[in-house]
Amino acid sequence: EVQLQASGGGSVQPGGSLRLSCAASGLTLGRYVITWFRQVSGKEREAVSTIGFGPDGQTYYIDSVRGRFTISRDNAKNMVYLQMTSLKPEDTAVYFCAAGGQISTYPIAYDYWGQGTQVTVSS
Repeated sequence: EVQLQASGGGSVQPGGSLRLSCAASGLTLGRYVITWFRQVSGKEREAVSTIGFGPDGQTYYIDSVRGRFTISRDNAKNMVYLQMTSLKPEDTAVYFCAAGGQISTYPIAYDYWGQGTQVTVSS
């Protein structure tokens, strides 16, 4: 059974930080492209950050988070992380990790999905 689990969300003030984690069972994350998506109520799911295969995988960020968010892997732990700093209210969303075979911004390209974790940034 393949399982992905996203965790690490919470409520923070603007300017705060959170680290999201994506843990996997039943698949090796190092063999997959991993993308963090986020979804705001009533809006389409949006690709936030992507990391390619292996420890030297290419990374990609949506313009609004570049310089504030960092995606990384720890293959020994079969984990992927999204370190989020300088958080803004517009970052508020449910965040999902997804695994697939190709780099893409489209959710349909990803085969495996974790549960969402809520990130709320407000005063």
